[in-house]
Amino acid sequence: MAEEIISESHSSREEEHVAPNVARFARKQGGWTAIAYILGNESFEKLASVSLISNMTTYLRTKYNMGGVFLVNVVSIWSGFTNITPLAGAYLADARLGRFLTLLFGSLAAFLGMGLVTLTAGIDKLRPPRCQGNIHCEEPQSWQLAYLYIGLGFMAIGSGGIRACNIAFGADQFDTNTEKGRAQLKSFFNWWYFSFTIALIIALGVVVYIQTNISWFIGFLIPTCCLAVSIVIFLIGRRTYIRLKPQGCVFIDMAKVINAACRKRHVLIVPTASSLYDHATKESENELSVLRHTDRFKCLDKAAIIVDRSSELNAEGVAKDNWRLCSVDQVERLKCVVGILPVWVAGITCFITMEQMSTFGVLQVIQSNTKVGNFNIPPGWMGIASMISLAIWIFIYECVYIPSASKISKKEARLSLQIRIKIGIVMAILCLSVAAFVETRRRDLARKEGTFISPLSVGYFLPQFILSGLTEAFAAVSVMEFLNNQVHETMRSVAGAIFFLSLSIASYLNTLIVNLVKLLSELHGRKAWLGGHDLNDNKLERFYLVIAGLGVLNFMYFHFFASHFIQTFEESKRRKTVLEERVDYVDLPEKKP
Repeated sequence: MAEEIISESHSSREEEHVAPNVARFARKQGGWTAIAYILGNESFEKLASVSLISNMTTYLRTKYNMGGVFLVNVVSIWSGFTNITPLAGAYLADARLGRFLTLLFGSLAAFLGMGLVTLTAGIDKLRPPRCQGNIHCEEPQSWQLAYLYIGLGFMAIGSGGIRACNIAFGADQFDTNTEKGRAQLKSFFNWWYFSFTIALIIALGVVVYIQTNISWFIGFLIPTCCLAVSIVIFLIGRRTYIRLKPQGCVFIDMAKVINAACRKRHVLIVPTASSLYDHATKESENELSVLRHTDRFKCLDKAAIIVDRSSELNAEGVAKDNWRLCSVDQVERLKCVVGILPVWVAGITCFITMEQMSTFGVLQVIQSNTKVGNFNIPPGWMGIASMISLAIWIFIYECVYIPSASKISKKEARLSLQIRIKIGIVMAILCLSVAAFVETRRRDLARKEGTFISPLSVGYFLPQFILSGLTEAFAAVSVMEFLNNQVHETMRSVAGAIFFLSLSIASYLNTLIVNLVKLLSELHGRKAWLGGHDLNDNKLERFYLVIAGLGVLNFMYFHFFASHFIQTFEESKRRKTVLEERVDYVDLPEKKP
């Protein structure tokens, strides 16, 4: 089975020699048939990973007797590692294994890690004894921690392969050289996020409840089994996938371009067709497509300028030193990455808003009246409101708005990326403004009653969580679509890694802003806006307004600067397509006996 799967990734070259004139696509590949398997795999994988990640802090506190700085360090380092490994996954996918095998090996590594962590919940000897009250808590032994860290490490490694490739591999299934393929690709990003959201709702609403109130072992076993199901679904659909060939390490190519451009910074030769080194198709016969020269970021063009043909090119016209002379294609790929950074920065600011609801928003709910009849709403469930609002909008947009608007206008009617990102930024500002108003009301009622818990009903917090979900629906989905559309097809794994890296950066920036606001607000002996265990003694609404102010600046930054970097799909893909080498895996007609 394993040999069959791996050999399929290398079968196309042999088949081309046997029957070079046979039609390339004897059986339909890619499209929504392949996407059905990919989304099924993605949904079960996200259900599994979120179920463990979202409740890991509680598990380590109650079962491993961790606390204080040590607990925070373990979770933070693991979370940071999980968001960095996609960069390594992108390298393997684009330079070595391809996205299919990287996804497969990543899923297997994650399954191994989740299995190890699940055993810690089922075998008492793998954990320290249970605390006797809050005083006598035995710390975990070194070997117990080592076992736990190995499990968490495999989960992080698996996450690197999965996060870097899941979106990119799905995008590969559509032919973006056709109008139909481009329309399908735009829908795919929304449906990917829709399936992700549904999995998140189930994980937060069902699995986390089982872990906390029934059994940690059962609560961990369920997501582990879900991940196994996701791997099976992924393998069942393996013959329907389009698998693009690895094109080399894009990170090394970027370094080469930067180095060559710096070394030739004093060159005064004007870039022309005759002075630029455009040898990509000859150097790589399997190139999916070659990017043509563009006029943006002209300083990078120096890396492709031929100064002295005799010293820089060999007899075949190939560069002697790739660290001094790079192809136009290599330069244009770096330009793609540089071009996405302004919009990427605008997205990070929106993610900071979402971060507030998962931290301070939950703390607000904890100190409010969570009773609905005889049932207490768990504060962690408020995130479900965000996910539901996101899912509802995507459903309305894809199934109601687009069909109706397209029918009226007689053409495809989609909101542009610029409009959607702007709406997302506005939603972020509204979210924080509403949260500030509600927090003022919550604290005033608590002080009036003289109680730690405010009598304000939990229902008053729904608007801010709903607005947070709409921020994600408009901004996050659009940024993800932008990253994948603006880069070269062979760099989509890098785009996926950059997207998840932005979430990590948003978390770290949020931590920095929180500490900075606390430090500045307590200058000259004043009481800090943030700090302590009682929100009633804080000025959280002022912090919210500070972040909302950053949102206003972000809107101005995006409107006047970053939005100009969003090109149309056609403008961003000025290239000559080599259709014959588009796929790495093809099916030939079965030979008749």
